[in-house]
Amino acid sequence: MKKGLKRLNIILSSMGSVLIAYSGGVDSTFLLKAASEILEERVLAVTADSPTITREELTFAKKTAKEFGVRHIVIETKEMECKDFVDNSPSRCYWCKNELFTELNKMADRYGMEYVLDGSNYSDISDYRPGLKAASELKVRSPLKEASLTKKDIREILRSWGLPVWNKPATACLSSRIPYGQKISVGLLEKIEKAEKELHLLGFKQVRVRDHNEIARIEISEEDFFKLLERHIKQKISSSLKKLGYKFIVLDLDGYRTGSLNEVFQK
Repeated sequence: MKKGLKRLNIILSSMGSVLIAYSGGVDSTFLLKAASEILEERVLAVTADSPTITREELTFAKKTAKEFGVRHIVIETKEMECKDFVDNSPSRCYWCKNELFTELNKMADRYGMEYVLDGSNYSDISDYRPGLKAASELKVRSPLKEASLTKKDIREILRSWGLPVWNKPATACLSSRIPYGQKISVGLLEKIEKAEKELHLLGFKQVRVRDHNEIARIEISEEDFFKLLERHIKQKISSSLKKLGYKFIVLDLDGYRTGSLNEVFQK
């Protein structure tokens, strides 16, 4: 872990100035903090605002960038206008990142930033992530991956720095809750966001509501299973999600895990 952090510091020190694609997630927050300590005012954070990001995440990104004292710009991205994205093929993430990184490269030129960075880490290479292809094509660098820092390393370093974000639940684009082949719409993304917010309000931290048309498949940490199955909690969730339009509410017995919708695709 210490060697990885040292490698990261060397990489960042060599860059001069950077524009960071800042989502507000654990990885990009770690990268933003590390870069701001080394490059100081030569860091620009840019957050993409679209229906695919929750309002909670956008608020967190704004607040954290301000706390770090980093210049921060929020832009509206247009992936919902891209047919290849809306059609939701297995390459969906590629088209989203292609649109984002193309815009960030333009911004880097406009603001005189030498590099565009994202928060991909070394653990990401083991999952199906077509967005990494877009990053490579558009010459976006991933210093955490280059430094061989894993998700576990990143959380441990953040904890040692005393930053509460170290145990922030994993986040992802809302479209990742929709199975490939099922079209993405603003209304569907809003429905999923509202469904997950209902569970957050009941105290569940790590939550995914996977949309399968009439079925809401809930993924939570296994240690929260008993809580969800308490009568009043179960009834509250069922009632709230059915009001959103779901007819069947099911608990995934395998619990929360990243990339669960890729499991069918990869078989």
